[in-house]
Amino acid sequence: MLELSDVDGFYGRSRALQSVSLTVGEGEFLSVLGRNGVGKTTLLRTILGLMSRCTGSIRLDGAEINHLATHKRARAGLGYVPQGRGILPNFTVRENLLLGTFAAQKPARSIPGHVFDLFPVLKDFLGRRGGDLSGGQQQQLAIARALLSEPKILLLDEPTEGIQPNIVEQIEDVLIDLNRKHGLTIILVEQNINFARRASDRFAILNRGSVAVSDGIGALSDDLIHSHLVV
Repeated sequence: MLELSDVDGFYGRSRALQSVSLTVGEGEFLSVLGRNGVGKTTLLRTILGLMSRCTGSIRLDGAEINHLATHKRARAGLGYVPQGRGILPNFTVRENLLLGTFAAQKPARSIPGHVFDLFPVLKDFLGRRGGDLSGGQQQQLAIARALLSEPKILLLDEPTEGIQPNIVEQIEDVLIDLNRKHGLTIILVEQNINFARRASDRFAILNRGSVAVSDGIGALSDDLIHSHLVV
């Protein structure tokens, strides 16, 4: 479904992503791992067209998208939950959710009920400002908003970071169900190795802007973790 071939991503003149080649099949769950500062967020930003410049090939469903603006990539099927959640704090929960529908093929005038099945708390807080929610509630809002764009692939940047443990478990279960029961393709940047092992089909470890290791999740050994992930 998504194929990167020899992709470089640049911040200004600085090359932050180097010759990355990855393939993510339809319905797969890929976890992107690595120490801080190795290029994990940069990889997601490159896929989304948020870098200063990007070279190489990025293909979605066989079509080249590297020349497309970010909003057109969203319309093509890329959903994104950024690190820090990226909700609009002065917009209500309802308004934040409706923004997510703008990237769908047929923007909705109302909020589809299935997001409240996934995150019931949002239904109770529709009139509350996003900035007044707890961190865990904001993360649920950010994921729900991304899902309302009807993505083919959902990209998430550390969605469990800094969130209370009971909400972390809820978010993990929702993402696993979306992948396994509904076939949603997911690319997850995550520091939680236990979550990655439980949820993923495959993993990729980045180091200095390049793919150091990519394999099935069963190959994510303790030796690899100590070599590439432990600080």
